[in-house]
Amino acid sequence: MTPRPHVLEPIEYGNAASFWVEYPSGLVDLTRAAHLTAKKEDETVKTSSAHPEPPLQSSTHLEIPVDGERVVRIAKSKSAIVIVDMQNFFLHPDLRDHSTGLNCVIPLMNVVPALRTQGVKILWVNWGLTEHELTTIPPSLVRSFMKNGRGGFGSKLPEPFGRLLMRGEYNADLYGPLHQLYLEGKKEDADDWIHKNRMSGIWGSQTALDLYLQEHGITTLFFAGVNADQCVLGTLVDAYFRGYDCIALQDCIATTSPTGGLENVLYDATNSYGFVTDTTRVEEAIKRQAS
Repeated sequence: MTPRPHVLEPIEYGNAASFWVEYPSGLVDLTRAAHLTAKKEDETVKTSSAHPEPPLQSSTHLEIPVDGERVVRIAKSKSAIVIVDMQNFFLHPDLRDHSTGLNCVIPLMNVVPALRTQGVKILWVNWGLTEHELTTIPPSLVRSFMKNGRGGFGSKLPEPFGRLLMRGEYNADLYGPLHQLYLEGKKEDADDWIHKNRMSGIWGSQTALDLYLQEHGITTLFFAGVNADQCVLGTLVDAYFRGYDCIALQDCIATTSPTGGLENVLYDATNSYGFVTDTTRVEEAIKRQAS
């Protein structure tokens, strides 16, 4: 994939309240901290190479290399990682073979504590249905979770997994060590568990995830989880539509789909929806800034 050419002069994208600034060096400032110039009513912001990059405020900002020969600058307190569906139903070997999904566990175990040290919110966004929600799920979604006309949401799984994707059931718990990782973060008031009832965790304006992000002033979202081309993509695209900054963590996203499913998500994530990086670059950025 050919990287997008660097801009020749600083450019501001967006509006008075929500904006990015991109610089010829490859820096894309997502912090919304400083406009290029003061905006006057009915006047377009002027771009000029005379605008130097604002200095990095290491106490509040973090710079992370991303694909496409760019570096994004984020505001730590306005950032969160959205970890989608890393649940027993999708990952436990007794229920399915998802080796690529299991490969995401260790990178998450490493990057989540690192992000916590920066004040980045950790959001575990998972299927967790109530009895009432079983009566409101549209037929297309009901059918997609049934096999040969049997099973589906709320159906009984083999012991000890309980009913399929219902709140509080073992199959809806986070897989293996991720559950303990969440509990540790919850004690520190760094992690939150957010239930969803569609493939997208942010499909409506009153979803729990969207309300949480608005309440906490979050603008930048890292994405991880399974499946890349289903629930992760649905959540990422809906977040993109709503104006959130989207950064996919390549080594923390997987799918059971044939070749091309993951690749297309990552291609669009870096060319349209936002940016792509990995946990190694995130962790190295944190270490570099701390030194």
